[in-house]
Amino acid sequence: CAEYMRKHPTVIGGPGKIVEIDEAKFGKRKYNRGRYRDGRWVIGGIERGTKKMFMEVVAARDAATLLPLIQRNIAAGSTVQTDEWAAYRQLPTLGYIHQTVNHSTNFVDPASGAYTQTIESSWAHVKSKYKRMHGTSKELFPTYLVEYMWRKEKTHSVCHVY
Repeated sequence: CAEYMRKHPTVIGGPGKIVEIDEAKFGKRKYNRGRYRDGRWVIGGIERGTKKMFMEVVAARDAATLLPLIQRNIAAGSTVQTDEWAAYRQLPTLGYIHQTVNHSTNFVDPASGAYTQTIESSWAHVKSKYKRMHGTSKELFPTYLVEYMWRKEKTHSVCHVY
C-alpha cells in the first residue's frame, strides 16, 4: 500500500475547497513530561469534508522547506487555512487563498471563520497510534505516516498491488 501511494500521489484541494495545514513534532519526552526533545517534524494537510490528506517528514519548518511541499500536495486555487506561522505568509503569492487563525486568542478566527481543528485532531490520532506502537525506527517512520493516510482515506477499500 505504501508503494502504491508513493507512485500515485493525491493532490488535494482545488478551487472552492478548503485545506487545513499544520506541522507537528513526533518524539519522546523525558519522563513523559515537558517539551519534546528529540523527534521529527511532520507537515500535514487535510481537505475539509473528505478524508484526503498528506503528511510528510520535514527537516526544517522554514518557508524554503514547507512551500514546495505545499505546492506539490495542494492544488492552486485552494483556500488554505493555517495558524500564523511565518513560513505560510507567502501562500497568496503562490496562487492560494490564505486564511489564518491566531491560536493565542481564538480557536476559530471570528472574521474569516478559519480554523485548523481537523488537522490538529488528526495529529492526536496519529500520535496516539504511534505511542501504542512504542515508536518506530527513524527509517520506517515515513512509511508509518503513509500507512495512516492509506487507512484514513481507504477505510473500506481493498489494497491492490499494481
